Amino acid sequence: MRFFIASDIHGSAYYCRKLLDAYKIESADRLLLLGDLLYHGPRNPLPEGYDPMAVADMLNSVSDSIICVRGNCDSDVDQMVLDFPIMADYVMLQAERRLVFATHGHLLEGNVRQKFKSSDVIFCGHTHAAGCCVEDGILRCNPGSVSLPKGDTPRGYMLLSGGRLEWKKLDGEVYIVREIGD
Repeated sequence: MRFFIASDIHGSAYYCRKLLDAYKIESADRLLLLGDLLYHGPRNPLPEGYDPMAVADMLNSVSDSIICVRGNCDSDVDQMVLDFPIMADYVMLQAERRLVFATHGHLLEGNVRQKFKSSDVIFCGHTHAAGCCVEDGILRCNPGSVSLPKGDTPRGYMLLSGGRLEWKKLDGEVYIVREIGD
């Protein structure tokens, strides 16, 4: 199964359109969204093309393919305009022989990490900085932000296919590759 993973759209219709264009080109089976879909948040500037209702309409058009978790800027009001569930704090998926724990990242503190084995993977957004690191023996991967990237990382997404994880810019250019298979 091919997973297209993205985070932190923050209400940008402009970048949501680019994201969905990339999703279509990638022909992924599922679109895994790691939260912060509609609202920009009080600490963030308004992203280009800020139009939360347009973002909701675009995402609703592919709602049958979306798996989503709640970000710190997502709320019950957002759920009222979306045709797919967004209020779960996490979702667990199987990728090859690894357990993937997907969450926004704002609640990933304390003893939550103690529940994982060294072969497990955590996908999280929240920081808006794309990358991958090993923390306490657990592989932690972040797709960055679709609309408001930080840390000199590009706007983009991750693609998980088999045991291969690729970070891509919205134009499809690969800039990080990580094997996570056995």
